[in-house]
Amino acid sequence: MSRKQQLDRPGTPPGPPGDDAGCPILHVDMDAFFVSVELLDRPELRGRPVLVGGRGGRGVVAAASYEARRFGVHSAMPMSRALRLCPRAVVLEPAHGKYSAASRRVREIFFDFTPMVEPLSLDEAFLDVSGALKLFGRPVRIATAIRERVAGELGLTCSVGVAPTKFLAKLASTRCKPDGLMVVPSGGVLEFLHPLPVAALWGVGERTEEHLRRLGLRTVGELARMPAETLRRELGAAQGAHLHELAWGRDPRPVRPHAPDKSVGAEETFEIDVVDPEEVRRELLRLAEKVGARLRASGNRGRTVSVKLREPDFSTITRSRTLPESTDLSRVIYITACELYEASGLERVPLRLVGVRVENLAGAGPESRQLALDEPEHGWREAEQAMDEAARRFGRGAIRPAALIRPSRGPRGNGRGDSGEGDGGAPMRRAVDE
Repeated sequence: MSRKQQLDRPGTPPGPPGDDAGCPILHVDMDAFFVSVELLDRPELRGRPVLVGGRGGRGVVAAASYEARRFGVHSAMPMSRALRLCPRAVVLEPAHGKYSAASRRVREIFFDFTPMVEPLSLDEAFLDVSGALKLFGRPVRIATAIRERVAGELGLTCSVGVAPTKFLAKLASTRCKPDGLMVVPSGGVLEFLHPLPVAALWGVGERTEEHLRRLGLRTVGELARMPAETLRRELGAAQGAHLHELAWGRDPRPVRPHAPDKSVGAEETFEIDVVDPEEVRRELLRLAEKVGARLRASGNRGRTVSVKLREPDFSTITRSRTLPESTDLSRVIYITACELYEASGLERVPLRLVGVRVENLAGAGPESRQLALDEPEHGWREAEQAMDEAARRFGRGAIRPAALIRPSRGPRGNGRGDSGEGDGGAPMRRAVDE
């Protein structure tokens, strides 16, 4: 049995659905979200194995329908391997804008019940409904109402875990997929938790699991009965203490709504390793444009710009620079990223991935930058804001730097010198936006 199959196995049944006293935390997880959104437009594919992801040699599975998962396919698997396991699968290219729009509509439903919403990604979130009980009823009733509205208004399904803590709620939602509802009652936490494999605990990756197995620990219950001092000695003080607390169902972290972004970044894996520095700079420009647009949309600026550079053997370096002033300008991000790339010593080294990130974020606030001598009062900021407005009105890619517009190549070109998202001539697979 694979590690993933072990994680998906249910533990001891957690009790009747209505036994939700002391369980104010919900974890809502959309079912096969990217695939489900695609099937709204392609209903003829329902019941068939469907994969969303990159088609190229280095493409990976972003999402798999449950029909495809029966063949052992799962997200983050190389697409080539997924198609060997399930050769009849239908592969769809990702449409991230479509998924973001659906995610916003799902969150609007959440906010109709509580402002205490902590998104984890496009397709999952924690909710604290302790302040909504008088208005909407018990946690199970709220979870049921959310599932009904998501299905009725959006045509999508979700699975909901209801529990005393975030950790337990997430475990419960995983074990009732797809389209399920599970309660971990406050009086049955250990009955639910202790039969599970140790890999179910947050922080237990494959190496830690192997270490625990060497200690004879296969279930959460066995780990819980191990003296905490032994775990700290074997795993390190922090991780040992963390796993010991989780093994007894203790997770004091509250739901944190509207957690501020710590950084904004984007990266690109090339279909074919790229050596030409000009191709790399064009990709850095495209990524800087994307990061800058996101910063401006979120009302944030950042002081630290970093680049990620990965070679064909997967060795990866990052280089960063802290600027004198915070910025949300794509031009400043791009110039800094290029300087970091040029100083990396990898200008003529083949690269399989490049990334750009801005950190040390803070709210933009009023513009108070001192103009340099002879610098025009209006310039790059106004130009980039105009590009943002054009993107909002006419769609992403309606206007862009000339360096990203290349003559079309081969039969896929559109005759206008505009090759869409993968502009710049670099042989790209996909963008991983974080």
